[in-house]
Formats: sequence, structure tokens, C-alpha cells
Amino acid sequence: MQKLTNQNLHIILSERLNDTDFVLILNALIKFLRRGGKKQASERFDLILSTLKQDDALCRQFSLRFYAWLSKVHIYPALIKLGIFSRHSFTREMGIRIYERFSPSYKDFSNLREVFLYLFHSKNDDKWLQTLSLRQWLSMYELLLGKADPALLQTANRQLADARLRAVEMLSIWIASEAIEPDLIRIAPRLLEADSAFVALQREIAKLVEHYRHSEETYDTAHLEVMFDQCDKQIEYLRRRGTGAGSGSSVKVAHLLERLQQTLDRLKLLTNIQIETGSRTRLTINLMNVMIYAAVEQYSTSHLRKSSIRMLARSITENKSHHGEHYITRNRSEYFKMFYSAAGGGVIIALMALNKIHIASLGFGEFTTSFLAGLNYGLGFMLIHMLHCTVATKQPAMTAASFAEQVDSNEGSKAVDNKLAKLLIDVCRSQSVAVFGNVSIAVLLAAGIAWGYAYTHGQPLLNKAVTAYQLKSIEIFTQPTLWYAAIAGVWLFCSGIIAGFFDNRSDYLNLRQRLPFNPFLRKIMRPQPRRRLAAYIHKHYGSLMGNFIFGMLLGMTGYFGHLFGLPLDIRHVAFSSANLGYAAISGHADIFTFMLGLASVLAIGLVNLVVSFSLALAVALRSRGTRLGSMRNLLKSFWSQVKANPLILLYPVQVNNKENTK
Repeated sequence: MQKLTNQNLHIILSERLNDTDFVLILNALIKFLRRGGKKQASERFDLILSTLKQDDALCRQFSLRFYAWLSKVHIYPALIKLGIFSRHSFTREMGIRIYERFSPSYKDFSNLREVFLYLFHSKNDDKWLQTLSLRQWLSMYELLLGKADPALLQTANRQLADARLRAVEMLSIWIASEAIEPDLIRIAPRLLEADSAFVALQREIAKLVEHYRHSEETYDTAHLEVMFDQCDKQIEYLRRRGTGAGSGSSVKVAHLLERLQQTLDRLKLLTNIQIETGSRTRLTINLMNVMIYAAVEQYSTSHLRKSSIRMLARSITENKSHHGEHYITRNRSEYFKMFYSAAGGGVIIALMALNKIHIASLGFGEFTTSFLAGLNYGLGFMLIHMLHCTVATKQPAMTAASFAEQVDSNEGSKAVDNKLAKLLIDVCRSQSVAVFGNVSIAVLLAAGIAWGYAYTHGQPLLNKAVTAYQLKSIEIFTQPTLWYAAIAGVWLFCSGIIAGFFDNRSDYLNLRQRLPFNPFLRKIMRPQPRRRLAAYIHKHYGSLMGNFIFGMLLGMTGYFGHLFGLPLDIRHVAFSSANLGYAAISGHADIFTFMLGLASVLAIGLVNLVVSFSLALAVALRSRGTRLGSMRNLLKSFWSQVKANPLILLYPVQVNNKENTK
């Protein structure tokens, strides 16, 4: 069909309306609106309205063609499929959408769903569609209705009513069938009960459908509204269970719940259209808009990914938040416990740093050296965790999730800035004491080992070349040290995500109950030790995997930098401090060189912490769909509390408020 413009709109419609497939007429009009974009789409819609109003014969013929098409097209598939995820799995659905992008399917014009997909296929359609008002759609509806042929109108209305009742019946069956989904039953075993809200809703919908198939009288919906409310609460409960620490979510569960919510929302809308005759026109236009936007997003992989993975991301950050509470000190007991834990970590880190230097001196190739260094880091971090010690830089990725949890729970509260500022102070203090514990012990132990070796062997632990390299590696003014520290910060952030993922995976697989029945473990272990091992792995699965993968990332970064000729390496505050201790004693560094090196180590630590905390906080806030209300107010509250008592950044000062205790 010829391209429509402002000038030829009336002429082309008059000439082609009778002898052209009506879907092609609609497509030409949609293209006309689409070319107008956000700025002119509304004006062009008004032009179509005025064109039909000014030519009574054209308007009557357009109305005749529209209702003739509507009385023949299959409406039912659009009502139950557009805007609702298919019954396929997430992976299958993603595959279908990707394939459709490269090889679009044939569109059957007798199927309303495929007509919508044919008409609204551009990813930018939603932008200009948003400029069209409800008033404009109502004007179009009233204009066509006023010129409609009574017989065709009756046929079309009967077709719509029949499709609507069939859709309502099928959607209710789908909702009831979700009650036996194994993944949902795992989250909420009460779905197995005979009086499940989903099953009860289906029974009530069956009564409604049967009523309207034999009568036009209004149906009493009081009980139906109660069922809808209970289903909403059930889905919200499933979402909370699916995102809470200890439940274990997956993309499949998230996809199921998103589909269940979409199905319930569509069922509500169709039921309201059936019942509320006074608002039927407005609700029908609302349904049409929903299906139009659904057609725009039907083959969008990003929409599917965002909708389905949001809950999984929330579950992962919830697990991080759950662990993050253990890294925040609020009193002296927790403060000193953190220091002792970090000091223990410093001891192991000093030994790991020495082993890393030894690995580098063995003369292996780049890959082997990097791989062994990664194993050294990964197994060492796992040992630190198993001995209940602490690596300071592991804190930010965990504590950021706890911070985001407080932002979400206190959103809109008058005292939110003060609460968040106090939590931020607690986080800063906790990380400060952990860094101090790691760095001080790592430096002292490394210096002690280097001194002891020199004393017993009569030569320095590190030769001149290695000493010079270690001192040069922490220079922040002449070397890209802070860039390397930022890369380590990114890996720290990733390790938190990885730990949250495997914690979530542990809960999803229920390793505590699964592993005792593992055939291999049953052969080599007795029942009681097997259950204890299963409980330990279930609880620490995320931390162990996160630590190991983090270590491998640290070890292999330099290799990939060498392989691709890119400035990629890592600088970690704890290892840099241990290397400083070995190099300072081996190279007989003066006090100025040592203090300058120590300042560089602290700068490395600051970059490690800031990068990892910022990234983790951004992801945690996004997964919760929330944000900081005002960074300026938060910083202002933070500064006022620190100004009133500067020591609280370094030590948990206990304020005795006698008035509050009375």
C-alpha cells in the first residue's frame, strides 16, 4: 500500500479502503503514526480522527471494514498469550526470542495475536504510543461505534464476549496448575493443601463463566474479590520466600513467579471487563494498550532477562546481606573480635605472600606461574575462612548489601539519613579495624620472617632485584598501582556476587539434605560425619567458592594482561603490606622509604574498598528497586555525627544516656 502522508491521507484511504486487506490498512496507519515519532504521533492521530469525521461515507466504510474484520479474527489467542510469558522455560523462551530476531515467523492475519505482532514490531513503538491519550482512543471508538452496522456490531460483540469467557476460564486453569509446580512447592509447601488460593480462585472463576454463558444478569463478585486478594498475597509470599536468604531462588523460579503474576493480572482485567459494564469501554482500551505494549516487547530479550532475573539478583544480594551483618561491628566486643579475626587473617596472608614470591622464583612459564599463584590465593582465602579469620577487603561487597537492605526498609522514613549515616559509620569503623588487623600483623610478621632469615642465614630473604620490584610495585606516583588496585576492587565486588550466587545455589539444591545421600560419601563416611559435612558445606558453600574464585581471579589477571598486551594486574592491600615488610627488611630500607611505602599500601586499600563497596552498593540497590534519597543529606548527617565525635570512625565509643535508661 502507498505511503501515507498528511497530504494524501484522505485520498489513499478513500481509494484503497474497499480493495485492500484491512490489516494492511491498519499497518499503513500505524506506519503513518510511527513516522511522526514522539513529537507528532498525537497530532497525526488527531488528523486521522478529523479525516474520518469530515467524510461521513469514509467513516462509515472504515467502521464497516473494522467490525467485519473484528467479527472474523480469532481474538482468544491474543487474550491468553500477549503480555504473558509462554509455558516454556526461561532458556527455551530466550532461544525462541533470539531465533525470531534473525528469522521472523509468518504472521497469520486471522489471528489477533499475530496481527498485533505484525503491526507493533519496532522497539521504539512504545515511545510514540505513550503520547496517545485515553481521550483520543475513546474518540476513535465512539466515532466507529456511531457508524457501525448493527448486525456486524452484534456479531463482533458476541465474538468478543465468547473469547473473553474462554480466556478467563483458561487463565484460571493455568493459575491453578501453577500450584503443583515443584519449584514453587519447594518454596511454599502449603501449596499442596487442598484449599490453595489458586485452586479456590479457579473454582470461583468456573462459576462465573458458567453464569455468564447462560445469563446476562450481574454476578456477585464479593467472594471472587477475596480470592483475588488471597492470590496476590500468595504470590507476594512466594516472592519474599524466593528472595529471602535461606530459600534459594533460580532463574526458573523467578520466571515462574513473573508468569504467574502476569496471568493473574490479565485474569483480573478480563474479569473486570466482563463484570463492570459501565466501565467496559475504558477497561477494553486499557487491555488493548496492554496488548500493544506486550507486542512491542514480545521478542525483546532484554525485557525477558530483566523481568526474570530481577528476583534472582534480589535473592543473591539477600544472601550477601545476611553474611554482611557479620562484618559490621557495633560494640567493643564485636570490634575486638573483628580485630583478632583480621589479625589471624594477617598471619596467613603474610605466609601466602611469601609463597607467592617463592612461586615467582621457580622459573615456570607465565601461565603456570599465574595458575599456581591463583591456587595459592584461592586455597589461602579458603583456609582463612575455615579458621574463622577475616580478609579486610572481603567486607565491602557483603556490607554494601546490608546497607542497601536498610535503605530499602527505611525508605520514606524521617530519620532515614541519620540511620544510614550511623550504619555507614559502623561500616567504615569495621573496615578500618579489619584493615588495621590485616596490615599491621602482615607487615610485622613479614618483617619478622625476613629478619629471622637474614639472622640465621647471613643473607637477605629477597635478592636486590626482587626487593626493588616489590618496592616499585607499590609506588603510586610513578606506576599504575592505583589502577591495579581498582581492578582488585572489581574482583572483590565479583567475589561477593559469586558468594551470594553459590549461597543461593546451596539453598536451592538443599545441600544439607542432599549430600548425606551422595553415593560416594556414603561409601567413605559414616552417617553422623556425613551429616556434619553436609551441614558445613551447605552453610559455607558460597564463602568457600567465592574465596577460591576470587583467589584465581587475582592470580590470573596478570597473565591475561601479558597475553593481550593490556595494563592488567592487581594490587591488594593485605598482600602489598606483607610484600612491603619482606622488601623493607631485605633491602635495609630507611624509615622514610618504609613510611612512604606504608602510605602507598593504605592508598591501595582505600581504592580496593571504595571500588568494591560502590559497585556492590549500586547492584544491591538496583536489585531491590530502590535508591538513596539524597546523597547530600546522607553525607551531611554523616559529617555531623563524625564532627561531634571523630573517634567513632575508629573505635566504638559507648555513649551513656542516663535519661534514656530511666
